[in-house]
Amino acid sequence: MMRHFIACCLVVAGGLPARAQQLNSRLYQDSLRTAIAAAPTDSARAVAAFQLSEHLATRDAQQAAYLVSEGLQWAKGSPLAKALHPYYAAVLLSQTDRDAAARLYLQADSLLSPFADSLALAVRSKAWHRYGGLRLFHDDPKQFTDILLNKAIPLARRTGDSSLISKHYLGIGHVFRNQGQHDVADEYMRTALRVLREGHSPPDQLLVTYISLAENSSLWERNDQAPEMLDSARALLAPYPDSYHWVDYYAAESLYFNTAKNWTAALESLGKGIAIAGRMQKRYEQQRLELQQYYALHNLGRYREALTVISYLANQPEMMAVATNRLLVYAGLAETYAAMGNGIAAYEWQKKYSTVSDSLHTSHLRNEISAMEVRYRNAEHQEKIATLEAKNRQAQLASHNSRLSFWLLAVGSMLVLASAVFIYFQYRNGRRLALQKLKDMEQRQMIATSHAMLEGEERERRRVARDLHDGLGGMLAGMKIRLSGMAAGEESGPLDQVIGQLDHSVNELRRIARNMMPENLFKFGLETALGDLCESLSTPATRISYQAFGIAADIPVQTQVTIYRIVQEALANAIRHAHAKEVILQCSQNGDIFFITIEDDGKGFDVPAKEKSPGTGLSNIRNRVHFLKGKLDINSVIGEGTAINIEIHVEADS
Repeated sequence: MMRHFIACCLVVAGGLPARAQQLNSRLYQDSLRTAIAAAPTDSARAVAAFQLSEHLATRDAQQAAYLVSEGLQWAKGSPLAKALHPYYAAVLLSQTDRDAAARLYLQADSLLSPFADSLALAVRSKAWHRYGGLRLFHDDPKQFTDILLNKAIPLARRTGDSSLISKHYLGIGHVFRNQGQHDVADEYMRTALRVLREGHSPPDQLLVTYISLAENSSLWERNDQAPEMLDSARALLAPYPDSYHWVDYYAAESLYFNTAKNWTAALESLGKGIAIAGRMQKRYEQQRLELQQYYALHNLGRYREALTVISYLANQPEMMAVATNRLLVYAGLAETYAAMGNGIAAYEWQKKYSTVSDSLHTSHLRNEISAMEVRYRNAEHQEKIATLEAKNRQAQLASHNSRLSFWLLAVGSMLVLASAVFIYFQYRNGRRLALQKLKDMEQRQMIATSHAMLEGEERERRRVARDLHDGLGGMLAGMKIRLSGMAAGEESGPLDQVIGQLDHSVNELRRIARNMMPENLFKFGLETALGDLCESLSTPATRISYQAFGIAADIPVQTQVTIYRIVQEALANAIRHAHAKEVILQCSQNGDIFFITIEDDGKGFDVPAKEKSPGTGLSNIRNRVHFLKGKLDINSVIGEGTAINIEIHVEADS
C-alpha cells in the first residue's frame, strides 16, 4: 500500500515547474525592491518588478498582481520588457486559470523569439517548462518530457545558466520517477546535480535536487542512498529555520523512515513538516504529509488516530480533486475500518474504491480497444493491397500475350529511361552550377571581409601614428627643448618637471602599446584581458560591469585577439558615441560557441541608417564577426540604449 500511495502523491506534486523557493525569501525580496528603487531606467525597473512578482505569486497574489501591472507601465518604452509581461502574467494566472496561463506562456515565447539576449532566452525556457507542467494536469507526461528536451533545455543552454539547465533535467527526472522508472529518474537527477556543481549555482536549486534524489532513492528500494542526500539538504537548510523548503525536507525524511518501517520516527518528522505547512497556509502540501501520517499510524496499529486523519482528508477538496488521491483515501478508509472490525463501513468504502478503480480501468480498456481497432484496420488495408497486387500480376501476364503491347511497353520504357537519364544529368549540372555560384559568393564575401579587415587595420595604423606624432612625439620634443636649454645654461629649473614629463611620456607609450596589442591577453588569457580592458575604460562618468562564464583557455590566439578587438570597438562606441553611463559586458562559452552581449543605457541610434554610413566602428565589428563566421544582432532604441548580441564559432587549439 505504501509504495502505491506515495508514488501517486508524487505524481501530483513532482515535476511541476514552480520556481525553486529562495532559502532566504525576505533577503531576496529586499534585494529586488532595492533594485526597483535604484534602477537607472524604466526598463530595468520593470524587469525587477516582474521578477519580484514571480517570487510573490504563491505568497501574496495581490501584491504580485500590483507589481505585474506596475511593471507593464514601466515597460512601455522597451520592446523587450513589454515582451516579458505575458510570462509573468501567466505565472499569476496558473493558480486560478490554467488554460489562460498556457496561452500566455505560448504568447511570451512568440514575442520574445526575436530577442537573442540571455534574459529573453531564460524567460522563454522557463515559459516552456511551465507550459509543459500545465500539461501534467491533463495527464500528459510524454508531452511535458518532449517540451523539456526539445524546447526548454536548448534555450537554457544558450544562456549558460546552469541553475536553469539543471531545473529542466530535474523535471524530466520527476516524470520518470512518477512513472516508476526510478533508475532513469536517478540518471537525470544526478545529471542535474552535476550541472549545478560545475556551474557553481545557488544553494536553493542544489537543495531541491538533493531532496528529489533522496525521495527517488527511497521509492527505488535503495533506501541506503537517501541519508547522504538528506544530510546534504539539511546542511544547506540549517542557517534558514523559516524556509519553506523544510516542508519538502520533512516529506522526504518521513518517506525514508516509512520505507525503513521506522513509523515512530516518520511521525515525528511528519509532525514538524505539517506544522510548518500549516503555518504557511500550504494546504495541499500539508495534506500530502497528513496522508503519510495516516500510513504511519495505521502501521503502528493506532487505528482510531489513523481513521481521524483519513476521514479528515476525505473531506478536503484539494486532496479529493484528483482521482488517484480519491482512490487512496477510499482504500485507506476501507482498510482501517476492516482493521477495527467494522465490516459494514469497510464494505461501503471498498465499493467506492472499486467504482473509482473501475472507471480508471475502463479508461485503460477503451485505449486498448482503440489500439486493437487500429491494428485491425491496418491488417484490413494490407489484405486489400495484397488483392490489388494479385490483380496487377494477372494484368501484366495478359499483356505479355500481346506482341504489340510488349513492343509498346518496351518503347515506352526506353523513352522513360531516356527522360530519366536526361533529367538526372540536367539536375547534376544544375547542382554543380549552384554549388559553384555558392562558392563564388562565399569567396567574394571572404574577399570583401578581408578587404574591410585590412582597411580597419590601416585605419588603426594611422591612429597609432597620430598618437605617436601628436601625443608622445610632442612630449619628447618638449623635453628635448627643456634639456637643451638647461645644458646651455639658458634655462634653469628643477629636474622634477622634466622627470614628470618623462613619466607622462612613458604612460602614453604604454597606452599606445596596450591599444596595439594587449600584453595581458598573451600572459593571462582572454578572460583576464577583457576584465583589464573594462577596468581601463571605466571612468567616473561611465561604469562598465563585466561578467564571464566558462571561457575556455584553449581558444586559438588569433581568435582571442579578434574577439578582444570586437569588444574593444563596441565598448569604445558605447563610451565615445552613445555617452553611456552604465555598460554591461557578458561573455560566455558553450562548447564551440562563444557568446558576447554588450548593453548600454546611452542615447541609442537608428540601426539601418548607421549600418549604411561608411567608416564606422559598427562596420569594423561586423567585419570581424563575419571573419569568424559568426552572427551579429543589434537592438537599439533612440533614447533607451543599445544591446549587441554576438555568436562566434571557436575551435580549440589542437
